Amino acid sequence: MNATIAPADASASVLDTVPKLLLHNAQRYGSRPAFREKAFGIWQTWTWAQTKDEIEAFAVGLELLGLKAGETVAIIGDNRPHLYWAFCAAQSLGAIPVPVYQDSVAEEMAYVLTHAEVKYAIVEDQEQADKVLSIAADVGTIRKIVYNDPRGLQKYDPNDLVSIESVQEAGRKALKSDPAVRKAWLDGIAAGKGSDISVVLYTSGTTGRPKGVMLTQENVVVSGRNANLFDHFTPDDTMIAYLPMAWVGDHIFSYGQAFAGALCVSCPESPDTITEDRREIGPTYFFAPPRVFENMLTQIMVRMEDAGRLKKAAFDYFLKVARRAGEPILDGRPVSFGDRLRYRIGDVLVYGPLRNRMGFSNLRVAYTAGEAIGPELFSFFRSLGINLKQLYGQTEASVFITLQPNGEVYPETVGKPGPDVQIKIAENGEVLFKSPGVFLRYYKNDEATAETKTADGWVHTGDAGFIDQRGHLRIIDRAKDVGRLTNGTLFAPKYIENRLKFYPEIKEAVAIGHGRDFVTVLINIDLTSVGNWAERNNVIYASYQELAAHPDVYAMIERRIDELNKSLATEEMVAGSQIHRFLILHKELDADDGELTRTQKVRRSFIADRYAPLITALYDGTPRCQIRTEVTFEDGRKGVIEGDVKIVDMKTYPPVKAAVREAAE
Repeated sequence: MNATIAPADASASVLDTVPKLLLHNAQRYGSRPAFREKAFGIWQTWTWAQTKDEIEAFAVGLELLGLKAGETVAIIGDNRPHLYWAFCAAQSLGAIPVPVYQDSVAEEMAYVLTHAEVKYAIVEDQEQADKVLSIAADVGTIRKIVYNDPRGLQKYDPNDLVSIESVQEAGRKALKSDPAVRKAWLDGIAAGKGSDISVVLYTSGTTGRPKGVMLTQENVVVSGRNANLFDHFTPDDTMIAYLPMAWVGDHIFSYGQAFAGALCVSCPESPDTITEDRREIGPTYFFAPPRVFENMLTQIMVRMEDAGRLKKAAFDYFLKVARRAGEPILDGRPVSFGDRLRYRIGDVLVYGPLRNRMGFSNLRVAYTAGEAIGPELFSFFRSLGINLKQLYGQTEASVFITLQPNGEVYPETVGKPGPDVQIKIAENGEVLFKSPGVFLRYYKNDEATAETKTADGWVHTGDAGFIDQRGHLRIIDRAKDVGRLTNGTLFAPKYIENRLKFYPEIKEAVAIGHGRDFVTVLINIDLTSVGNWAERNNVIYASYQELAAHPDVYAMIERRIDELNKSLATEEMVAGSQIHRFLILHKELDADDGELTRTQKVRRSFIADRYAPLITALYDGTPRCQIRTEVTFEDGRKGVIEGDVKIVDMKTYPPVKAAVREAAE
């Protein structure tokens, strides 16, 4: 199954590296905006010509600092233009960037820096500099730390740290004093090849230590170019960069696609101002994992609970209209005149203001991926006129495996094979793919490379799925996570968890059931949503733990799970996977405690070990269970949280046969 799109122009095959794209964009789109950053409340803009000058000075300065081809450079921090420029500056010299998750604790960071043999660390601020300094002796290979934000770093030893500004200044002086310096830099870019190593991106490590995925320049450039062609992105399009720079999604969207299509990348002032900054920028292209859309929905519902009676009534009425007519209108399908008129009125009164509030007034395309999104959540945003689509990808694919074409957007699928992508389903149901984005290999791990990548270029995704009659890929779950109850019933934990997380009161859920008699779940409540409920109902609480244990909160979650069980009873394949017992965890699952990855994916085996007493209690009929859990605070200190956790039995429902359900419809 193939899909092919020709290069945008004849020169595309020559522009096989990001530094070459930089020079091309500076020449062709020199006066157009390339990067924006909000600082001190004001948006600063760099054109492509200015961006080329900034990167050139940065590269020459790094070379003067001693950076050589083939050496690795760690890049750590929030989304900042200077850090994106660091990628290109290093690549123009033949060096290899290694982005690191900015919220990594020092121990996690030390593993990546040591494994990648990092020689230079380019960091955003004092926080990241302190972490690198604390592990530099253990890493043993770091020569210099280069920082962007000087606040708090004035008294640090200059032998250890140097500012990006001073590195660029040294580069500008060298460029000004000797014309041969610029020629040498340009010659180095011209000598670059698509087969050169572009970046090493470390996986989130759901099952063990992260693996370093080596992507080539061709992987990044072709993947970015094909994605732009698929959705018709041009230099008129704008995106906001806010996701971790160490994640492959941000690297391809905010770097590969941006350079391949001369798109404008906007960096928010801080993680806390993303929503307001997005409203000001009005991006035309937006990506977010399901968790971000879940949080948006929670905030909308919480605000509407506080709205006046008239506003709440209007919201509820027009939301029903949107659910009925929104998606058909978005997809260009027939809609009755009455519903089309009601939808237009709703767009003025409700949908338009909501899109504006979320920063989506100018949005053309939004994507979600990373994990399955609940169908109700997906349809909610599309019904508001937001062209939200799904894609399926992996670090090893340079993101893109499947995408949803306009007019073929279904909540239960992740789309068709992307440009130049081939997909096949193995006998055991695992999805395999070939594409121009297929990674070169895992860094220092030939054994894992051989397990993942076949000799003829097929890559094992580890996901179970199938191609439906429309040619769309449907992902069931991680192949290793899909299981069976003791009676043979299919158990797909992700499907159950995502259905639960559609409810605004539930932030995280971990379903258990493989090899057992019935399904149980561990629940994390959403502190924003449930906290707002508590405030409206005069429920006093002092901590997450206290609120999570409140009887009324348990009753609230019990009602939600009962709703889900009724719904699951109507779905033949999973009717036997209704939830029999649940508990609300006494603490929030946290990446710092090893329970989640840095991309917020559940580490199932770790949770199974850590909460073994609770899981035992879920299956032996115990009504309560006492547990002690070690936690890690933001400053690295350890502590212990104790909890007496209540366990609730749920009612389950007989399966409803498909014929009965269809007759009811």
